[in-house]
Amino acid sequence: MEINVLIDDDLEGHLEASWLQGVAEQVLTARDIGSGVELGLVITGQERVRQLNRSYRGRDEPTDVLAFSTVEETGADFPPFVTPPDGVLHLGEVIIAYPQAVAQAEEHGHSIKKEIAILIIHGVLHLLGYDHEKPEMEREMRTKEREILNGIEGELQ
Repeated sequence: MEINVLIDDDLEGHLEASWLQGVAEQVLTARDIGSGVELGLVITGQERVRQLNRSYRGRDEPTDVLAFSTVEETGADFPPFVTPPDGVLHLGEVIIAYPQAVAQAEEHGHSIKKEIAILIIHGVLHLLGYDHEKPEMEREMRTKEREILNGIEGELQ
């Protein structure tokens, strides 16, 4: 499995790419996703995430994490993505607003690393087809988030 990490220049030094990759890998492993997948993980500023939220979701508001899946159907007008000839399935991109994560960590009284882990877990689960906006899936998604977070809790101190 391949996790490609991009951290905006002005945020470098706040998080280690290898740690971010490790959290994403643990989500994939917990969901029994094999080695033939890749995804992108972007840590960026609040304004960039807001612009993406506005452009792609029609919501002109800040948010903490966005997930852009390349495997779920994107609508009747768009065909599903084709698996590349090398057999590696690109799941999509998870984009995290670092300033929002900092604010939420303070609000919840836990570390920034824990908040970032929560957002990575949430975003990767979205790439795998989980959707908390569908009531029948929300409980299942929240349960999976807690299980995965509990499995890596010791690494977040």
